[in-house]
Amino acid sequence: MTAAAATATRDLAGARVGLLEARRSSELAELVRRMGGEPVSAPALREESLPARPAVEAFLRRLTTGDVTMVVFLTGAGVQALFDEADRLDRVGKLTRLLPAATLVSRGPKPAAALARYGLRPAVSTEPPHTSTHLLAALSGRDLTGARLTLVHYGERNEALAAALSGRGARVDDLLLYEWRLPEDVRPLERIIEDILAGALDVVAFTSQVQARHLFEVAGLDRRDALRSALNERTLVGAIGPTCADALVALGVVPGVVPDNPKLRPLLSSLASSLPAWRSRRVDSKVALRSE
Repeated sequence: MTAAAATATRDLAGARVGLLEARRSSELAELVRRMGGEPVSAPALREESLPARPAVEAFLRRLTTGDVTMVVFLTGAGVQALFDEADRLDRVGKLTRLLPAATLVSRGPKPAAALARYGLRPAVSTEPPHTSTHLLAALSGRDLTGARLTLVHYGERNEALAAALSGRGARVDDLLLYEWRLPEDVRPLERIIEDILAGALDVVAFTSQVQARHLFEVAGLDRRDALRSALNERTLVGAIGPTCADALVALGVVPGVVPDNPKLRPLLSSLASSLPAWRSRRVDSKVALRSE
């Protein structure tokens, strides 16, 4: 591929791109602009801290007595939430000192980066695209029988992963420090739904599974079928990774793009590469409809 062709595949060519990211919304919007697209942002979630003092105190007691074999971190936000609560308890130094006695497991680079801020490194990390399946594979060579394992969840309890770890003999303690909630103001989401229904967005980029669920929740029962049809038939849908793609499929939406590397830049580059063929198919379908 020539340099010019490679550049073209990364060009969003004026496409209006719906973005549902919350934490990194400005960064993602700027990436879209640099690639020649027009970002339309509507954060689809907020992270709300949960009352976690008793749970974190109990975790610190288990660390103190050596009754924690392994700690599994699913997100960087979970790592930070744990240290934030420890800070409120004036126990950050104790947490940092005691954690290395357990085997630290990171599901992907974000928890590892969050741990690194406190001088900690995971003993076990997952391979891309960093799903629960890949986490279980990373632990496949370890005997978990009788292990006391603390699972630091993301914004909801990962029931399937907890059950799989328990099935391998581990005693699993859940640590849920924050929850995913709808934004307090859902009007931007309402507007992006109306844009999708009107065919006014060329692309919608989903960067987490909960974004998909919240989008359909806000749409309500009366618009879900229409939203599903619009996403499948009139919109190029991108999912950042297989977990996100599975959530969309469960809602009846088949993503057109799922990059091999589950990160923002590869997602946008893959969408840009797929855009010319998608636009061509959309034009052909419109012509076919007019000729009927």
